[in-house]
Formats: sequence, structure tokens, C-alpha cells
Amino acid sequence: MIEVTEEDDMMSMVEAVEKTEEAEVEMVEKKRGVLLLETGSLHRRLLIYGIVSILAVSGAWLVLATTVDTLSILIEGGGMHLDNLVGHVAPGYEKVEKIFRRNFADGWEREGASITVYHKNRVIVDLQGGYADKASGRKWTPDTRTVVFSTTKAVGAVCVAILVDRGYISYDDKMSKIWPEFAQNGKENITIDWLMSHRAGLAALDMPITIEDANDFDKMSEVIASQKPNWEPGTKSGYHAITYGWIVDQIVRRADPKGRSVGRFFKEEVADVHGIDFHIGLPPSEEHTVSRLSMPSTLHLFREIVHDPRVLIVLAVLNLRTPNSIAKKVTANPTWFKLEQDVNTFNNPTLHAMEQVAALGITKSRDLARLFSLVQQGKLFSKELLSKFRVPQVEGIDEVVMTPLPKGHGFMYERHPMSGKKWLVGHPGYGGSTIMMDLDDEITIAYVSNGLKTGMGELTRTYRHLRDAVFECLEKQKSGKSVIIEDAIQAVAA
Repeated sequence: MIEVTEEDDMMSMVEAVEKTEEAEVEMVEKKRGVLLLETGSLHRRLLIYGIVSILAVSGAWLVLATTVDTLSILIEGGGMHLDNLVGHVAPGYEKVEKIFRRNFADGWEREGASITVYHKNRVIVDLQGGYADKASGRKWTPDTRTVVFSTTKAVGAVCVAILVDRGYISYDDKMSKIWPEFAQNGKENITIDWLMSHRAGLAALDMPITIEDANDFDKMSEVIASQKPNWEPGTKSGYHAITYGWIVDQIVRRADPKGRSVGRFFKEEVADVHGIDFHIGLPPSEEHTVSRLSMPSTLHLFREIVHDPRVLIVLAVLNLRTPNSIAKKVTANPTWFKLEQDVNTFNNPTLHAMEQVAALGITKSRDLARLFSLVQQGKLFSKELLSKFRVPQVEGIDEVVMTPLPKGHGFMYERHPMSGKKWLVGHPGYGGSTIMMDLDDEITIAYVSNGLKTGMGELTRTYRHLRDAVFECLEKQKSGKSVIIEDAIQAVAA
């Protein structure tokens, strides 16, 4: 007979407890495994559903885009056969010509266009074609000039930079230093820098401006001097879409020892000296050379939105603002600046003759590109000053357009398509016309078009595709040269 002691009984109980605990742990682990399996399956299902949903939306969007393109062809006659292409591209830049032709063939260019690209002091792309006025059958020729809207602001910035470089003014100077009457209604501390970077709070004027007023320097002096800022100067930046032109004219007239207007200053100091065909105030005798601007049809607008929904932002900025917003005040005054489907005053020869460096520059792409190629070469002002324009002074949300608008010293900026950390500096214009410089590779791109698009700059499909093609070709050439140099080094070493 086996005697069971208390000690044995205790050990048996411990073993039983341990087995129970092991069983419970095993069960917990099994449940955890099942839970992990189920959770993992859920995650996988959600991922799959997400991918399928994205593909479905993308597919639906692609179908929509294709449908809209087809409707465009059926209703508006499709694209244009470019039978009057004039110009050339340097070896290695053939893709740019291909894109230029495709813009017409696919119907994105409805009228005419031209693009000129400089690499350092050499023209590597110079193309033009289409219609100067499609409605009348007038073709685009090498003599065709075009209104380039806000691209003109970059030329105003160059004029001010020349005066700064020559020591007549400094960006840090208060405007009241050269214009004492300006120091009214809280404007006494506004600097030239603030004015050029849209930080002065003078985006909208309270006094209605007539065409006669706009052509009267003394009258505009009174209007701007008496204007109360739209916001506390220096605290915000808001796009001075129209007033920029009159403000820059005031700066130039008061800083220039000869007291010349901005149009005359540019003509005598830049255009005549370097043979640049860019007009801030076109002589009436040259009016016959100006292309006719056309607004996009409703279908073309819808097509732009479908292919790039960011265009909706532009439409919202232009239309979905309260009556008392600064943006509405900017578009309401002056009343004779109108860009609508049935009224486009920018075709008015009276406006073409006006010296308005915010929006009424008239030029050709080859002259616009050459002008800023001279800027990059240091022939208009020093490269030391130019280096200060490499990056924007302001990058935040713009007070007027309510979107990010990088700017500074009178220029606008866009991200380099091949390197998001680099900036291109210049200025886009309404409808697509654009001037941009890559200060590292010394590339200058000028694009002009009279078939206006809804967006500007990066949002202009025709310009964006041409710009990207230029830099893709440049990168390939740089890579090719690197290979050749490396091969040469290895050959010498051998």
C-alpha cells in the first residue's frame, strides 16, 4: 500500500495548476493567432478594396477624360494640323518640337503659340505656329506679337533691379524716402521690398480708376498716396494683380535721375540698347502685328478640369469669393479690365498703348527669352544681385488668391520639375504665357499663346509639358556628356 503524504498531495496540486495555466496560455495564444490572422485578413481586404476603388475611380476618370476629348473632337472639330511651323530645335531637343506639335494636334492649342529656350547665350528651341487670329484666318508669323499679361511683371522687376544695382535705390528703402506724399494712412514704413513682394497691402484701390486716370501719372500718384492699406503692411502678402503696374511706375519715375516712365525707361535702357522687341506701351502703328486673344469655350474649360482638377482652384479663386473680399475688389476696379466669354478688353488697342507693367506687355517669345537670357548673363544688372533672387521671399498662403504663391522682388517662382528642391524664377501670365529661369543650368524658357487657358504657369498644360520636355532633354544631354567624359578619362588612364 502506497502512502500518500501531504507533500505529495501538494505537488500534485501544483502540477495540476501548472497544466491548467499552460492550457490557458495555449488557448490564449491560439485565440491571439486567430485574432492576428483575422486582423491581417481585414487589413489585406481593406488594402485590396482600396486598390480596387482607386483603380475604379481612375478608370472612370479615364473614361470621362476620353469621352470629353471625343466630344471636343466632334463638337469643336478636334485638333489643328500645324502647317505653318517655323523655327528649329537643337540636336537632343526634338522631344520639345514633338510636344509643341502635339499641343496643336490634340486641340490644346486653339489659336497660336510660340516657345523659345536659351541655354546660356545659345538658342536651343525656337518654335512658333498656328493662328494669330483663327476667326479671320490670320496665321501666326515671325512678326506676330502677343499680350503676355502678368508675365510683364517680371520686366517691371528687372527695371527696379537695374535701378537698385546702379545704387539709385535699395530694396530696404522706405518708399516715402523718394515719395514723401506716400507716407499717409499707415504707409510710412512700407519699403520698396514690401511693394515688390506684394506685402504693402495695396492690392485693391477704393477710388474708381478710369482709362484717363490710368494714363495720368499725377492722378495715379494721388490715388495711391491717399489709399489706406488693405491690411497692415508687412504682415501679409497678397497678389497686387493690377496695382503692381502703377506702383512700379511710381518707383521707376522717382528713382530714375531722368524721371522717365517705366515704359520709356525700359525702352531706352534695355530694348533699344539690346534690340529687344518688348513693348510697355505699343505704338499704334504696330497694332496690326498683335495676335487676337480668345477665351476658352465651356467644353475646353471642362476638358481642362477633367485632365487637371487643380484648375478648379483657379475657378474658385476667380468666382467663389464674397462681395467684400479683397479679391472681388481687385477684379471690380478698374472695370475696363475684363476677361469674360463675351467681353475681352485685352484686345482693345487703347489698352495696348497703355504703359501698364502689371499686365499689358506685348512681345514675342524669342525676345522675351533673350531678355531674360541677358539677365542671367549679368548684362542688365550684376550676377551678385541676381543671386538674391534664387529663392522666394514669401511662400505662404496669399491673402488675395488664398493659395500658396511663392514670390519675391517682383518675381514669381515654381518648383523645378526635375528637382523639387530647386526653384525656377520668373513670372507666369494669365492664360498661359510664362517666362522662367533656371539659374543653376542657365536655362531660360519663354512661352506665349493667344488661345487663353484657364490656369497660369504650372496649371497651363501646354506650357507645363513643353517645360518638362526641355528639362528632360537637358538631363539626358548632361548624362550623355558625363558618360563621354568618363569614357575619355578611362581611355587616358588606360
